[in-house]
Amino acid sequence: RALASLVRLLRDFDLAEDALQEAYLVALERWPHDGIPDNPCAWLISTGRFKAIDIIRRRQTLRDLHPELSRRWDEVAAANGREAQHEISDDRLRMIFACCHPAIDPQVQVPLTLREVCGLTTEEIASGFLVAPATMAQRIVRGKAKIRDARIPIELPTRDELPNRLESILSVIYLVYSEGYSASQGETVQRVDLANEAIRLARLVFELLPQPEVAGLLGLMLLHESRRMTRVDDDGDIVLLEDQDRGRWDRQMIGEGVSLVQFALRSRQFGAYTVQAAIAAVHAESPSNGETDWRQIASLYGLLQQISPSPVIELNRAVAVSMRDGPQAGLDLIAAIEARGELKNYHLLHAARGELLRRDGQFLLAREAVEQALSLAQQKPERRYLQKKLTELESQLEGLVED
Repeated sequence: RALASLVRLLRDFDLAEDALQEAYLVALERWPHDGIPDNPCAWLISTGRFKAIDIIRRRQTLRDLHPELSRRWDEVAAANGREAQHEISDDRLRMIFACCHPAIDPQVQVPLTLREVCGLTTEEIASGFLVAPATMAQRIVRGKAKIRDARIPIELPTRDELPNRLESILSVIYLVYSEGYSASQGETVQRVDLANEAIRLARLVFELLPQPEVAGLLGLMLLHESRRMTRVDDDGDIVLLEDQDRGRWDRQMIGEGVSLVQFALRSRQFGAYTVQAAIAAVHAESPSNGETDWRQIASLYGLLQQISPSPVIELNRAVAVSMRDGPQAGLDLIAAIEARGELKNYHLLHAARGELLRRDGQFLLAREAVEQALSLAQQKPERRYLQKKLTELESQLEGLVED
């Protein structure tokens, strides 16, 4: 939040980042003795402002290269050190719109936003896009340079401009939520701060532009979020959907999510997020895993594949088809994905194949698939889950040998 506000005030990513780093150093020196301020974010913004002035004074070349910063010197110095809280909160939304400006390469927009607005590491972003960290780092640097060189404003677009920039904004918000829902790597499955921020941003966008697909995305996130408390056990280990305690799901959140999905579907102008939300709604409203309407879910995944073709969606459809028609039907669909050379480094494909092979009684092949998934997984809870499945498969194989 502090970085977003400083970028808006200083209009320079690098200067804002340097100023915030220096503000952090002051905080490390003062807060242990003086105590943490009532509003730490506002304190960092205020201190960062004055550190930016110091940086400009120290760097004559910066003043020469960026005369607009010098012209704003007095404005920054005179600014009240205490930002209104709603200003600080909305600065992240302003930053998202700046990072998703039409002047920026679409390949760069989403990674830049995830890095600069949401604080994801370059490695986390690269993992989500299935590219090398070095490649992703270059994209992010290009994006920051474009905002600086093109003087892209850190502000909300007008109501007329908003629809043309909506697709990128929704993509960013969903990727932020996805990282919060299931972290790409690390000690925990979930990052609650990112998930909550994504939902907050979606609500702000929905207030600005109450269109069906915005409602669909907000509904999708709420429906997923309704299950948060049941997705891991007391030890932080993963609990699959079929084993979750549905009595602990947040019914109020489910109700709001379903209402948003219905609103979007009634418009007949919905897209991929609404279809995903409809799938989540079928799960949320099913009394038990055994009573889930897998026929409807498989059909919805078929529709989703038509709207937004993706090997990951194809994989999800394969799992749904296996629940409807049996494991071999799902395995045939996964084999088609693999034959095209897609998702070979995606651990969830191998995990899904391993589970379907296990259900089909092909335990040796199942073990090989789970071993491959384990070698690719980065998140520690997922690795523990896969290791547990591997141990179970080895026990089943030993039982077969004994028989």
